[in-house]
Amino acid sequence: MAGAPDHLFNLRNNFYLGAYQAAINTSDLPNLSPDDAVERDSLVYRSYIALSSYQLVIHEIDDAAATPLQAVKLLALYLSSPENKESTISSLKEWLADSAIANNAILRLIAGIIFMHEEDYNEALKHTNAGGTMELHALNVQIFLKMHRSDYAEKQLRIMQQIDEDHTLTQLATAWLNLAVGGSKIQEAYLIFQDFSEKYPMTGLILNGKAVCCMHMGNFDEAETLLLEALNKARCKGSRDTSQFGCMQSSHWQIFFTLSQKFLALPSQLKLSHPDHVLVKRASSAEDNFERAVQSVA
Repeated sequence: MAGAPDHLFNLRNNFYLGAYQAAINTSDLPNLSPDDAVERDSLVYRSYIALSSYQLVIHEIDDAAATPLQAVKLLALYLSSPENKESTISSLKEWLADSAIANNAILRLIAGIIFMHEEDYNEALKHTNAGGTMELHALNVQIFLKMHRSDYAEKQLRIMQQIDEDHTLTQLATAWLNLAVGGSKIQEAYLIFQDFSEKYPMTGLILNGKAVCCMHMGNFDEAETLLLEALNKARCKGSRDTSQFGCMQSSHWQIFFTLSQKFLALPSQLKLSHPDHVLVKRASSAEDNFERAVQSVA
């Protein structure tokens, strides 16, 4: 019904901005339609995944659950252990080949997230590029930016702006694109994150966004303060942000890693908490290459 209240607005917003515990705590919503109840449960379980509570999600979602929840369970299985990745991707491909469920928006979203983690961007886009939800459009922006195609990312952003220019995901996608473009756009990205920090409780996602902007602008002292605050929040909440909205681009993590040399604990903590992150893999590869080079001239 047109004009009906959106009972899931606050829950979605908390999830989009990285307030995962708040999303869980405010999820007890009465009188939801069956579709809204499934979406609510999907967001709650994805929040648990972002907090690294993979086993809770795996155990609570049974085989009788709706397709969107089964898809979320696949994401938990994929992230829970490297040993699960191959079988999880195999199951995901089987589901995507099933015409009865292949067009489910949450299944396509999870497929996009998993294939983006695999850095198989073309495969991810097969399932996300048609859009259909704001989350899918936002994920497309992320994927195109990872492919260094800011032109295509901008086209996706224009679609989002036409749907709802003030939507939280539209604002986040604008900030991501501004960071990729650089130059004077960095200040505009900072203002978006600053606006979020004034309207909503501070989260690791907002702090990291502001920190990346500060590093681009050369404000390293402020960036260090923001990153330490984000790290403390992650320690307290056990957060490992695996939603598409928490994914920094590799170039931004490179700046973060360079800055973190000022306090050497951070690279080690990054390796422990995110051993599969592309930056950790690159750093390990660089260390190995350096050791080989030293040995060759010894």
